[in-house]
Amino acid sequence: MLLGIDVGGTHTDAVAMDLSQGMQVVASCKVPTRHEDLLSSVTEALETILASIGKASVSQLNLSTTLSTNAIVQGKTEDVGVIVTSGPGIDPHNFMPCKDFHVIDGSIDHRGNEVRALSNRQLSKAIDSCRDNGVRVFASVGKFSTRNPRHENFIRRMVCNCKDIDVCDHADFVTLGHQLGGALNFPRRVATAYFNCAVWRLYNDFATAVEKALADMGLSHVKVNILKADGGTMPLSQSRTMPVQSIFSGPAASVMGIIALTDIFHDSVILDIGGTTTDIAVFADGAPLIEREGISIGSHPTLVTALKVHSIGIGGDSAISIVGDNVRVGPTRLGPSVCMGGEQVTLTDALNCTGIAEVGDVAASKKAMATYADRHSIPADTLAKKAVAYAADAIHSATRGLIDEINSKPVYTIHELLDAKKVVPKKIYLMGGPAKAMKMEMFQRFQLSTEVPENYDVANAIGAALTRTTWELELFADTQRHVMFIPTLSYRENVPTSYDQSDAEKDAVNQLSMQLDSMGVFLQPEDAQITHTSSFNMVEGYEQVGKNIRVKCQVRPGVVKTFAGRK
Repeated sequence: MLLGIDVGGTHTDAVAMDLSQGMQVVASCKVPTRHEDLLSSVTEALETILASIGKASVSQLNLSTTLSTNAIVQGKTEDVGVIVTSGPGIDPHNFMPCKDFHVIDGSIDHRGNEVRALSNRQLSKAIDSCRDNGVRVFASVGKFSTRNPRHENFIRRMVCNCKDIDVCDHADFVTLGHQLGGALNFPRRVATAYFNCAVWRLYNDFATAVEKALADMGLSHVKVNILKADGGTMPLSQSRTMPVQSIFSGPAASVMGIIALTDIFHDSVILDIGGTTTDIAVFADGAPLIEREGISIGSHPTLVTALKVHSIGIGGDSAISIVGDNVRVGPTRLGPSVCMGGEQVTLTDALNCTGIAEVGDVAASKKAMATYADRHSIPADTLAKKAVAYAADAIHSATRGLIDEINSKPVYTIHELLDAKKVVPKKIYLMGGPAKAMKMEMFQRFQLSTEVPENYDVANAIGAALTRTTWELELFADTQRHVMFIPTLSYRENVPTSYDQSDAEKDAVNQLSMQLDSMGVFLQPEDAQITHTSSFNMVEGYEQVGKNIRVKCQVRPGVVKTFAGRK
């Protein structure tokens, strides 16, 4: 039995999936999301599901959480000490993410050779300054650390004030930039390392609380995975050192949910209309699009690979307001809809009043809408219709804007680059609580086939339950220096001069398989995908002196099974 929990902005959805006899949702529920105590929402959802199924039958729990995202948006992150080395050619101060930011003399070139040693005096001064400010988490980032992490490792030892790199006496946690990915984008690496540290303590406290809650429920045997922004999962233990990967995992659950529920073959639009926001995703030739270089968090581009999803402040609980003669919906949410016990009329109340929905106390919706309409001298039915139209128009306009943006750049799906591709949607898929009520409104605006799949109201939780573990790594080899290096694993090996591109591809797949095996994940050979491979001859004088080889390998994002039975 697989459990999936998606902690959304308004509701926390949970499902139990039985795969032993086809594809079955054996239990599902929605509970309120309490942002001040997300754990209570998770445990309530778990207890509700467990009341319908046997604990012993549960083997895995996949969890999507808004914890890290909320902490960043609300400014509830921890102060971080960011210590960087860059060398010539770039001024790191142009992208400093925080006040405790220190640039240390010292550099490594693109081949991994140390050009200039680190300044111990500057480093000690920087560390002392951070400690004086109460900093307990640090990011160590070098410009070419993916070629040689020596400087980052040395900074970590100095921060921890110890000789053993795995033991810290004067810091709680240190993020090493080279372990975040193989790409050479230094500004993105700095930002990613910063955010990883900024949410580390909050996230780990939550992870510990989740483990304790499961133990108290008799679920210590259950394997727990956390959803990532790229449409995959990672084991809870692994997520403790890489919490930044859990940012924006909710929208990823939307995409994986629609993959599980439907067969998509063409260019399509997915609209997940939740309680607080509508998440908009686009599929090209049946595959979801991806932010290839990484998402931006605020004004800072990062290395966090993510499915391309655009969110707008339109949801079932979005408050209705009147400005002059204009009726608006969102982007604010002032509590639940009146029909669910709230005090402010919302989109869901408007849907109740127009007769296209019957959610909660419909009579309460109509009474509150009439009172609000009377205060603004407008008929209640007119107010409700205008509110629904505004929401539908806003979703339609945002979707068109997203498609125009996508078509202005190269199109990357989770599988490949679609060269010269122009996305022309042929179908609209709706999910989320208000999906069925909004179906005709969206059809009228898009004039495209519009589908609301079965289990649309808990599709995110289904996507969470069925999403498989993904991982990626980049391998670099320099046969002149006889070295092969995998940054994310901090793995280094000597290789012969004869080492070639084919050897590198085999090693990348083997190392990926071994990494997943250490995480308790069995990798099917067909799930390993080489997404980039290149080899350049290095010449000195008139002779070839070696090869520079790069291979990027990943587990393809996807679900373990779909309702159509495909794997």
